[in-house]
Parts: sequence; structure tokens; C-alpha cells
Amino acid sequence: MLEIKDLKKSYGSFQLHCSLKVEEGYITGLIGSNGAGKSTTFKSILGLIRKDSGMITLFGKDVDSLTRQEKEHIGVVLSDSGFSTYLTLTDIAAVLEAMYTNVKKTEFLKACDHYQLPVNKKIKDFSTGMKAKLKVLTAMSYGARFLILDEPTAGLDVMARESVLDLLREYMEVPGRGILISSHISSDLEQFCDEIYMIHQGKIILREETDVILENYGVLKVDDHTFQELDKTHILKVKKEAFGCSCLTDQRRFYQENYPSLAVERGSVDEVLTMMAKGET
Repeated sequence: MLEIKDLKKSYGSFQLHCSLKVEEGYITGLIGSNGAGKSTTFKSILGLIRKDSGMITLFGKDVDSLTRQEKEHIGVVLSDSGFSTYLTLTDIAAVLEAMYTNVKKTEFLKACDHYQLPVNKKIKDFSTGMKAKLKVLTAMSYGARFLILDEPTAGLDVMARESVLDLLREYMEVPGRGILISSHISSDLEQFCDEIYMIHQGKIILREETDVILENYGVLKVDDHTFQELDKTHILKVKKEAFGCSCLTDQRRFYQENYPSLAVERGSVDEVLTMMAKGET
């Protein structure tokens, strides 16, 4: 659905250079620390900033040539966007109905009520979790085929995050849809995404299916002597520690079977990102 090839954008000393792809039916995560390039990538896709070079295609077309009707197939949640806090959901429903072809005011309000959002209450009186649900419901309200979600669960507690993710799971039950989502909360992506891209200092440092990360990746904790004797064929990154070093591998079982005395931890998305970003090749 979405393909980015050699996207480049510079801001002073920061340089974004990335490629990624989101297949139809997939939830693809873009994970990285604050300032890694996630929002810059999203704004480039949406044309909110002008890219320096590279190609971005969506629905098989260059994003710059999408028609107004085709753009209505894109739902967007940006971390720094939102409605006037003095509006009610009734006000927002009227705005959406005027802006988008497929929005029906009554259906939008019914969906808001279903997810326990008070129709006649001003947004300034909403909780953080309620505001997050409203952003996602708005992005879904006009029948978008593809969602671009920049940190939709940032600042939410566990229950509120799960509520937003449930919304998105329901959205993906309809065939022909896709999601690109960014987050620095790795636990969200571990349970939600089919595939994960890791971005660090403007560059993609790893692309992998989530199941493969959780099943195959691991971190070895070894002292200096053991490290010298270790078969390093399947070691991706090494990070110096007080006790010796940590080693990232994408073949955890190889080391569990061949070095049964070693401490080999299962690699979480967060730990894999840390090792890929801070470890040495």
C-alpha cells in the first residue's frame, strides 16, 4: 500500500534517509527514540514538509499526484494535532460531514457513544485517553483504507492504550486495509504489529517481522574470556558492559543449544532496539 524509497530530508545536522514498505493487510510499526526521524517520515508521506529527494508511493501512485478522492482513503493521527478544546463531538461531527464524502454525522456520533465518549461535553473536559480515542475514531470515520498513526498512545496509561489498540484491531478486521504506526512504547508494538522497522538517527537500522524478533532474537551476557571463545557467526551487535559484554543475536537457540551454560535472554523489541542503536558491529 505504501512504499518509501531512499527518502531524504535534512534539518541542520539531522539527516533522514530511509526506505520502508507497508503491505496490504499489515500493521507495520516504526519504532525509535524521540528525535529519531519518525515524525519527519510521517510528515513527508503526508506532504506536510517537502522531501529533499526520494520516492513515496501510496495506493500505487506518487503521493504528490493523489486526487482529493484518493486522499480520503488516508486516515491520520499526528502527535501534535487535535481539535479546538471548546468543541463538542456534535460540533466535530458537523465539520467532518462537511469535509469528507463518506462521513455520516449520526454514524460518527453513534461510534463515539459506543466507545463511551460524551457527545455534548467539550473536549477540554475529556481525559487524555478519551482525546486519544477521539483522534483515532476521527481518522476512521470516513472509511479510510490506510491509517498513518504517529504516537497515538503517547502519554496514556495501560488501560487507555489497550482501548485505543482494540479500536485499531477492529479496524483491521476489514480486508484491504493497512496501518503504519509509530511509537516509543515497545510493548504496544510487540502485541500489535506484524512487522517492525527500527529507526535511529534518521536511518533504518533493522526491519523484521515481530514474531521473528520475539522467537529468534536474544541477548547473551558474557565475560571477556567467554567472548573471546564464542562463535560469533550469529552475533549482530556487541555492547561493552561492566561484567564483560552483551551480544545481540538473531539465532538465540543456536547459543542456547551450543553454550548451555551461557545466560541467553529472550530479545524484546525494546532491547533489540537498544542493542542495534548502541552496540558495535
